[in-house]
Amino acid sequence: MSLPARMSSKQAGIPAAVVGILAAAGLYTAYSYTQPSNKVFGGGLAGGLKLQTSEAVNHNTKRLRFSFPRPDAETGLTYVSSVLTASWPKGSFTPVLRPYTPVSNVENPGFIDLLVKKYPEGKASTHIHSLKPGDSLFFAFPIKAYTWEPNRYEHITLIAGGAGITPLYQLIQGILNNPADKTKMTLVFGVNTEDDILLRDEFESYQKQFPDRFKIVYTVSSNSIENTSPEFRNGRVTKELLKELLPPSSSGDTKVFLCGPPAMEDALTGKKRGESGILGELGYSKDQVFKF
Repeated sequence: MSLPARMSSKQAGIPAAVVGILAAAGLYTAYSYTQPSNKVFGGGLAGGLKLQTSEAVNHNTKRLRFSFPRPDAETGLTYVSSVLTASWPKGSFTPVLRPYTPVSNVENPGFIDLLVKKYPEGKASTHIHSLKPGDSLFFAFPIKAYTWEPNRYEHITLIAGGAGITPLYQLIQGILNNPADKTKMTLVFGVNTEDDILLRDEFESYQKQFPDRFKIVYTVSSNSIENTSPEFRNGRVTKELLKELLPPSSSGDTKVFLCGPPAMEDALTGKKRGESGILGELGYSKDQVFKF
């Protein structure tokens, strides 16, 4: 998951020794500017990328654009991938590693955009929020989260909680930007307040462009929506809501993609081994659900 992706270096398959390797290599260098490949994340360490722009999108989240060494350089990323960053906060002896899922189109050359939520005790997010245009952030390598196959399913359901929207948004882009992919989607996006709805303009644009293929439902847990509608609901992501929105689990042409805070994921898939959670109660098997 990103913003940041809820994944420790151990969970991401990153040995502890990598931290030392990155430090020894010199995190803030111009390494990437000497790479022969035109794909920034095509192999080896990507290196230091300069911050081009930084935009506040709400009270705790910024959209940051990092430029590539050459304007024609490609990301080299496929759907769905995150990128491992290494921050060196002031006073820290070792770097802080965090994966983030780019929200810019991975097929666009020249840059990547990260959507970074600042957490009160978040060393990496606090450091990244402090960056100014011209500053550099070290990017290590890509992390493949899921390999999407166009038209593998007739319909998929995407369930996001707060900052967990980024990998699902990247998947949505990959599907809707591909004319050959006819997959239909329903996005259920749970947030605390209406101000916490990230990428809202992008989702509404997609919904207007693909009304028969993309549907979105926002759930606001603060109950701050005065006039609820089919698109806006008060409360959390509940069994009743998903029963209304999800296609029958007996259909082989459906899958659920999930990314959110631990409490939300535990409620949907079960906290302990053997528990099925809400999705299991609705008849969805483990192989019909993918958690980023």
